[in-house]
Amino acid sequence: MAVCKRRWCRNPQAVSLLFCILLHTMDVHARPANMSAAKDKAPANKDDNEILPPDHLNGLKMEMDGHLNKDFHQEVFLGKEMEEFDEDSEPRRNRKKLIEIFKKVDFNKDRSVSAKEMQRWIMEKTEEHFQEAMQENKNSFRAVDPDGDGHVTWDEYRVKFLASKGFNEKEIAEKIKNNEDLKLDDETQEVLESLKDRWFQADNPPGDQLLNEQEFLSFLHPEHSRGMLRYMVKEIVHDLDQNGDKKLTLSEFISLPVGTVENQQAQDIDDDWVRERKKEFEEVIDADRDGIVTMEELEEYMDPMNEHNALNEAKQMIAVADENQNHHLEVDEILKYSEYFTGSKLMDYARNVHEEF
Repeated sequence: MAVCKRRWCRNPQAVSLLFCILLHTMDVHARPANMSAAKDKAPANKDDNEILPPDHLNGLKMEMDGHLNKDFHQEVFLGKEMEEFDEDSEPRRNRKKLIEIFKKVDFNKDRSVSAKEMQRWIMEKTEEHFQEAMQENKNSFRAVDPDGDGHVTWDEYRVKFLASKGFNEKEIAEKIKNNEDLKLDDETQEVLESLKDRWFQADNPPGDQLLNEQEFLSFLHPEHSRGMLRYMVKEIVHDLDQNGDKKLTLSEFISLPVGTVENQQAQDIDDDWVRERKKEFEEVIDADRDGIVTMEELEEYMDPMNEHNALNEAKQMIAVADENQNHHLEVDEILKYSEYFTGSKLMDYARNVHEEF
C-alpha cells in the first residue's frame, strides 16, 4: 500500500492506517464509490479506539477528513438518546419517545416549537455530548497513565498506542527507553508522526511535553479547546486547499477524491454528495457570501457551542418539516419527518397523534 503524504488523506488508494482504524462505518456521505481500498478493512474495536482521537465527533458538522457529518441533525436533536432510535426499534415505542422529546423541546408548553426553543434544545444536547466525551476521556486517560501521576509523556502514549496495534508492550517500552530503532512500517510511522504533531498542539503553554487530563481531552476531542478546534480546521483546509492560499473555494470544497464511479447508482450518490456540499458551502459556511471560505469562517462553522450557529441550525431543522409554513414545528410535523430527526420512519404512526398528545 502506498503511503499518504497528508495527515488526513483523501486518496482512497493510500488510505492511512489511522483512517482505517478510526473508520467505524461506511456510508454514502463517505463516498463509497471512491473508497475501494477501505471497504474491506475489518472494523476497529473499542479497545483500539479508546486512546486514539476519534474520526467522528458527535455534534460537530464536519468530520476530521472534511466530510459533512450526515448524522449531525440527529445528534443535536437526540443527544445521547440516539441509540434508542435504531432501525430495529418498535415503531410505536419510537413514536411515544419522539412525542416525549417534543414536549421537552416545547419549553413554553404551547404545543409548537419555535426556533428559540429548538436552539435552546440543541445547546443542551451538544453539552450532553461534551459531558459524555469528558467521562470517556477519564477512562482513556487512566489507560495511558500507568503510573497514575496525572501526566502522560509522549513516550508513555506511544507505548500504549503501539501495544494496542499488536506490538509487544515491554519490548517497545525497552526500545524507547534505550532510544533504539522501533522498526515500524511506513504507515504506522506516519500515523505516529501525525499523532505527535497533534500531541504537542494539545500541550498548553508553557509547554512541558506532558499532557494532563484536560490536555489529553483536547488531544482526543479538539472541540473542547478553541486552540485545538483551530488546529483541526487548519488540517481540514490543508487537505482541501489546492492552491495553497489557506482558503477554500467552492470548487476545492466539492472536489472529488481520486477514484472511479462503478455504476449509475454510485454516480447518483456522487451527484447528491456534490449538491449537498455546494449548498452547505454557499448557504452556511461562507458567512459573507463572497465565494471564499476562510479558516475563520470554517472555525465558526465548526464551533459546536456557537449560539448563532445553533439558532441557524434550529431554523433549518424547523424549515425541513414546517408544512404549514408558520415557522414553528408541530408534533404531527415532527412525526411525519421523523427520519430526518431520528433516523426512524414513523409515517404510518402519525395518525391520531393529537389524541395521544
